[in-house]
This record gives sequence, structure tokens and C-alpha cells, in this order.
Amino acid sequence: MSEILNYKLLELGTYTLKVSELLFLFAFIVGMGLLLQIVRRAIYRSKRIDFAKKYSIYSLLKYIILVFASLASLQILGFNLSVLLAGSAALLVGLGLGLQNLFSDFISGIILLVDASIKVDDIIEVNGLVCKVQEIHLRTTTVLTRDDRYIILPNTDLTRNQLINWTHSDVASRFEVNVGVDYGSDVKMVMAVLQEVVNVQEGVLKQPKPFVRFVDFADSSLNFSVIFWAEEVFRVENIKSDLRVKIFEALKNHSITIPFPQRVVHLKNH
Repeated sequence: MSEILNYKLLELGTYTLKVSELLFLFAFIVGMGLLLQIVRRAIYRSKRIDFAKKYSIYSLLKYIILVFASLASLQILGFNLSVLLAGSAALLVGLGLGLQNLFSDFISGIILLVDASIKVDDIIEVNGLVCKVQEIHLRTTTVLTRDDRYIILPNTDLTRNQLINWTHSDVASRFEVNVGVDYGSDVKMVMAVLQEVVNVQEGVLKQPKPFVRFVDFADSSLNFSVIFWAEEVFRVENIKSDLRVKIFEALKNHSITIPFPQRVVHLKNH
């Protein structure tokens, strides 16, 4: 048995790879896999932490364990890590200068996982794009847009640029739909009609209570805003569309006109 374990599978100069080392490496990898499963189950079993935070904690621990396992695996195979790192110091400096953006993405990924300012299932708006966070990795973050397209963003785009997290502190967010009516319209009647429509709109929360605001005297219309809160932040445009249709029908039924833009043109006679 000892002869089999000490059998040399590979011999290059002073380096040798024995069967025992290979078996130990296999057992170590299996052990690391089991450890990851145990850590994952322990984290996701907790009921005091929401899913997004569980994902962040597990991802961070997973990367730490994988780095440790990689270094330990090299050590098991007989590589002297101190000599290896010292010999590749100059190469690492050169790579570091050439891969600054890549390293910046890795650091940004760690910040996102630790800080938890952006979590899985959050609805964010970055560079005018509204999207839902699907996965956060060390280098990139995968998001889903409202037109069901997956986009892979470098993590530096999320840490360096200004963004809006629609679900950072609360699931519900505030939205509004604007409409203009003819100057001859009864203002109180218009506000009552709009309030009645938004009160029965599906997807609009009862609390906070939706309300109507008289916004401005525009060039061709009296402008109103219907302000409401909704939990369906990612698909809120569907709620807005349905609300606009019902507002149009309600105003039409009450003979309230939505005017066309009007312009007065003066012709000068020569």
C-alpha cells in the first residue's frame, strides 16, 4: 500500500508528484465542497436575515474559501508559495499596472457585497437605465431590464457612478402620471375625477394614500399630477399605462377635454 501511495506520477527536475499527494488533493477539494454546502445551508437557514443579505454574506465567504483552497491546493501539490510569489513579483507588478480596471472591478465587487447598498432583487436606475439586480459577482453584476434583457455591468459602474436604488429602504416607491386639460374645465371636478380613478387602480397602494396635485398653468392646458405609491416598482410602467387609459376614458365621459398644443402665428405684411 505504501508503495502505491509513494508512486511517482510525475517527475520534472526536483519536482515530483506522488499518488498520495493527488489523493490528498482530491479529498481536500471534496472537503472544501462540503464546507461550502454547510456554510450555504447555515446562512440560508437563518430567518432573521433577508434573502439579499444572505446572498451577499454567502458570496463573500465563498470567495474567501475559494482563495484559501486554491493556495492550499498549490501547497499540497508541492509548490513553495513563498518562492513562487517572490519569483513572480516583477510579473505581478506589470500585470497590476496593466489590469488596473480589472482589479478595480474586484474591489468594487467586495465593497458591494460587504456594504450591501445594492442587493439581489433590488430595483436600481443607473445611467438612465432601470433594471433589477439578478446576481452580484466579484467583477460584474448581472441585471435584468424592463424589456427583459440581461446586461452584465462592471462593478465599478455601480460604485463610481451616481445611481438610484428604488428599493433601498422600502419596497414601495412613489410615482406620478401627468395630464393636462382645457382651460375651460372645472378644476375641482377634474381633481375629483382623477382621484376617483387612481383610488380604484389595481397595483396602487391604499397607504400612503394617492392624491392629485394641480401642478401648473401651462401654455395650452391646466396641468395635474396623479401621485401614487406602488410595490411593483420594476413593472410600474404597466400600472402607469393602465392608469392613463382609465384617466382618458374618465375625462372623456365627463366631457373634459385634453387640448392639443396651441401656437399663435403672426404674419407680417410687407
